[in-house]
Amino acid sequence: MNTKVITAIDHLNKILPLAVRQKKLSSELANIHKMILKSYVELGRTLNRDEIAEHVEDIDEAINTLRSNDMVVFDSNDEPVGAYPFTMEQREHVIKVNEHTMHSMCALDALAISPMYNLNTHIDSKCHVTGDKISIDQLDQEVLNKNENEGVHFGLNWNSAANNCCATSLCTEMIFLKDKKIADAWLAEDKENREVFILEDAIDFATQFFKPLVS
Repeated sequence: MNTKVITAIDHLNKILPLAVRQKKLSSELANIHKMILKSYVELGRTLNRDEIAEHVEDIDEAINTLRSNDMVVFDSNDEPVGAYPFTMEQREHVIKVNEHTMHSMCALDALAISPMYNLNTHIDSKCHVTGDKISIDQLDQEVLNKNENEGVHFGLNWNSAANNCCATSLCTEMIFLKDKKIADAWLAEDKENREVFILEDAIDFATQFFKPLVS
């Protein structure tokens, strides 16, 4: 893991310290958070409110805690609709894993799912700038179709973390870029706030940030 990746992980942990927040939860809530995450790869969906209620003493308190810590995203009916890196919403990053199809919050999240559970994943996404299709087959930290993705970069705009829910702010500007030329041009538009990574480093970034949540 290089210095750039280490710095980026530290930066993201200051914005969204998921692992730290999980460790501060009660054992009951930490366990349900892990169960919600795993439900996506096991069931192809999140646990719903009633299913969560079976495992906690106070469902309202559990929801309020997970929501206020920005660990799980809930709708207006207090039903869970997302838990980084997964979402039930229709986003541009489509993930196929364990015979299920789902979505990730952002490009970084898409790359985290295979390392989290050591499962084959197929990512269907697109270049944020050109709209060209990007497809990545991944097992843990290895890109299985590397030849098709030699030029792919990951980009993010740190300045987009503008509210208390990263799902609707920072995640919308954590993106795939189809090649170095596009990535360099995108970066040049705002070098102060934007950053780009080669695909290998992006996977390392995603792994180190998300894997502690399930280990």
